[in-house]
Amino acid sequence: MTKDFLAVSDLSVYEFHRVLDLALEVKAKPRRFRRALEGKVLSMIFEKPSLRTRMTFEVGMLQLGGEAVYLSPSDIQMGKRETPADIAHNLERWTDGIMIRTFAHSIAVDLAAAARIPVINALTDMLHPCQAMADFLTLKEKKGGLSALKLAYVGDGNNVCHSLINAAARAGTRMAVAAPKGYEPADEIVERAREEGRETGFVLDVVRNPVEAVSGADAVYTDVWASMGQESEKKKRARLFARYRVTPGLMAKAKPGAVFMHCLPAHRGEEVSAEVLDSPASVVFDQAENRLHVQKAIMLLLMGKAK
Repeated sequence: MTKDFLAVSDLSVYEFHRVLDLALEVKAKPRRFRRALEGKVLSMIFEKPSLRTRMTFEVGMLQLGGEAVYLSPSDIQMGKRETPADIAHNLERWTDGIMIRTFAHSIAVDLAAAARIPVINALTDMLHPCQAMADFLTLKEKKGGLSALKLAYVGDGNNVCHSLINAAARAGTRMAVAAPKGYEPADEIVERAREEGRETGFVLDVVRNPVEAVSGADAVYTDVWASMGQESEKKKRARLFARYRVTPGLMAKAKPGAVFMHCLPAHRGEEVSAEVLDSPASVVFDQAENRLHVQKAIMLLLMGKAK
């Protein structure tokens, strides 16, 4: 592993599968790892709130024998009271790793460049790599071989979509993204993934029609239409994305036995109907649980002695 985990695209194909395999081992035999990070402390910087991120990192450190310290926006005031570099130079003297959930991706990059200890990206406006790793762990558990699958993403080409594309390129999973004009995934993400995914057989289609994207898919994924920081666009996005709602009718276009995925929190009746979210096809809480196991694997590889 590299020093930091800022993006799935930072991982080689081998490292990508190593994280998933270790996560499965940690999940199956948690007692084996209960002292693996004994004496280690993780700094958790939160500039955006989260249920799943805080719980899974904090519980993960506790279950590995370490501890975690929560730092709220008022504690840090990143870039206002101190620069990311100065914050990094302080935290590296006291703790063994840094987790950051922030806005601009450059903040996480600057923090990692300055810190001598590992930095883990728990979310930026550009990427959500821990979520994508948990999602592909869930796909691996539910569907088996990742390279034989088609993943359809319907909605905003946002940070979650970007990291799913990066993960699909590592796994060799075919992916189709359906998004309105102007809301497609970023060109640089798409181009790099297509280039790096040549060795795995990765294919990515970016289309307008959600039915086209979902057709024959093994998994259908969506996310909220307006993320944190986009609240002022909520009404406009609701109009633009209305035809991208995941309903039982849209799920019927997927392959029989297809699963429904969402990173949560979900808005029933907006990006997904309650019937789909609460259906037997939904694996959203398996994804949420797997955040814990994947992040434990990442922390073990970066902060511990896992080989």
